[in-house]
Amino acid sequence: MSELTTQATPGPLLPSAAAATALRPARAAAVTGGFWSRRRAVNAEASIPQGPGLLEAAGNLHNLRVAAGAHAGEFRGQYPFVDSDVYKWLEAACWRLSELGPGEGGPTARRLEGDVERIIALIAAAQRPDGYLNTWFQLGKGEGRFLDLRWGHELYCAGHLIQAGIAHHRATGRDALLAVACRFADLLVAVFGADAPERIDGIPGHPEIETALVELFRETGERRYLDLAGLLVDRRGHGLLGGEGYFQDRVPLREARSVEGHAVRQLYLLAGAADVAAETGDRSLLAAGERLWEAMAATKTHLTGGLGAHHDDESFGDPHELPTERAYCETCAAVASVHWNWRLALLTGRARYADLAERTLYNALIAGVSLDGHSWLYVNPLQVRDGHADPGGDKTIRRTRWFRCACCPPNVMRLLAALPHYLASTDGAGLQLHQYATGLFAGECSRGPLVVSANTDFPWQGHVRIVVQEAPSRAEWTLSLRIPHWCARYVVRVGREVVPATARAGWLRLRRAWQVGDQVDLELDLTPRLTCADPRVDAVRGCVAIERGPLVYCLEEADHPGGGLDRLVLNTEADLVDRYRPDLLGGVTVITASGWRRPRAGAKNWWPYRTAQGASRGARRTPAGAPGEPVTLTAVPYYAWANRTDGAMRVWLPTA
Repeated sequence: MSELTTQATPGPLLPSAAAATALRPARAAAVTGGFWSRRRAVNAEASIPQGPGLLEAAGNLHNLRVAAGAHAGEFRGQYPFVDSDVYKWLEAACWRLSELGPGEGGPTARRLEGDVERIIALIAAAQRPDGYLNTWFQLGKGEGRFLDLRWGHELYCAGHLIQAGIAHHRATGRDALLAVACRFADLLVAVFGADAPERIDGIPGHPEIETALVELFRETGERRYLDLAGLLVDRRGHGLLGGEGYFQDRVPLREARSVEGHAVRQLYLLAGAADVAAETGDRSLLAAGERLWEAMAATKTHLTGGLGAHHDDESFGDPHELPTERAYCETCAAVASVHWNWRLALLTGRARYADLAERTLYNALIAGVSLDGHSWLYVNPLQVRDGHADPGGDKTIRRTRWFRCACCPPNVMRLLAALPHYLASTDGAGLQLHQYATGLFAGECSRGPLVVSANTDFPWQGHVRIVVQEAPSRAEWTLSLRIPHWCARYVVRVGREVVPATARAGWLRLRRAWQVGDQVDLELDLTPRLTCADPRVDAVRGCVAIERGPLVYCLEEADHPGGGLDRLVLNTEADLVDRYRPDLLGGVTVITASGWRRPRAGAKNWWPYRTAQGASRGARRTPAGAPGEPVTLTAVPYYAWANRTDGAMRVWLPTA
């Protein structure tokens, strides 16, 4: 019997038995090879182990020691939310430890487990007797507890503490950190709950607590946590934070027509609302979430899946306001988007949410961490111009070891550590593969457990082989394979037979009495393609982008010496040629294209504007002239940019 059927693997989202979801996370999942195995190995072996040292150097752990009375000193850091970096790192470390059996991982694993338990003990010692825990306020910063809900981030930090406590409990069976989380959550119920004697009628400036409270309800069965989460979702939009769109407080969520304000705040709120809808069966709340997703996907999402148009306020812009070099696309927004899309996928069973999650994972998310796992991007633009002058600071287009506001690195760590949880689902009638990765995935049908293996070199190759490893004898069940929205052609075989099946609404459903050893081969067409944007996206009108499978591509200055990128023009009539390069950027498929480099403007052309041809009667018309010097353009996956040298980069390429 497969180990996956006898023991469920823990994950960050576990709907209750009564949850109104179409799907549930796979009973167990493991990534054992291929693209995501390599990326997760870097996360496990480089990114996560460096966490305690970086948190120590930044002062996060010092603050906890002072709050615990173990050391004297003052608060270190600039922000009231630095505790959350500790909690996110703990969550990542716990998901990593959950994958290791007894004795696995060697000294590195033992060191990691020791760090986890040491930091948990420090957190427990820093907690006040009534459950309160926030070192910014405990060390004398700010106005006092719960007096600055707009900017104090107390409930935001509490949310990450709760999620870390749940991860530790699910990964190890120990409850030390979960007990800390429950004490703080009980205090929040006593202060903000509907039945609190001296209730504060307030909501947090930065959502996150909502989804954490729902998961705490799932972990403990205590309804009061779910009730508080629902209350916080419904109180937003009633002016408690000044009625500002930045805080999603301008209009109640159920009435909102589009996403707005700070992107990460909006996405965490929507993830929490999806969790509330799942556990309460609130269809109007789900309908609001789907409506906002549609508006976001159609008018406010970059090609990479990145979210956030403005550096000011780290916010969404207007519909179709999707700049390139000024795109913000905070890495945390990519993490939050994956969280929200997974919840919507489970709630509805719709493939489109897995489509956007896939785009985000392969582009907006992993662009945020270097290939070696040691440096990070906070913002993820789609263009860096020739001659870009870096303004300095730690939120630039250059990879950075750590940040003063270090929310993104541990956020990426925790998502990659828990990634298998986001790849497959079950519904009692079979198994659904949302994302393609080499590994093992377990579900259930009415007659018993199911296990399939997947083997693939996706996204470099489009072939996915699925083999049934365990299934009830003579019981029919459905294997559902997502056909990505970008895939124009696909072929599926069962054994040697081509199956004339057609995907409906993104799902190819194969139902039969599967037997152990049955094999399914799916071929997804990965022919490179040119993509254009909605013409209302002014920033890229007249441009195209190169894509292949789920990957968005870009040009980098490193591959185009001798003139930069801003004068390059793509020839859309020429073929795109793809070739795997094992020697480049850890092994990637590059795409070459034909184009031109425009001639440099001469000294006489000191003015960068000219009369458009045919723009006015009698105007002197400037001929377009020769397109320029022929050049070969080399495109690499966007996620791998900024891993060689600093320099220009662009996703969207002019065609004239």
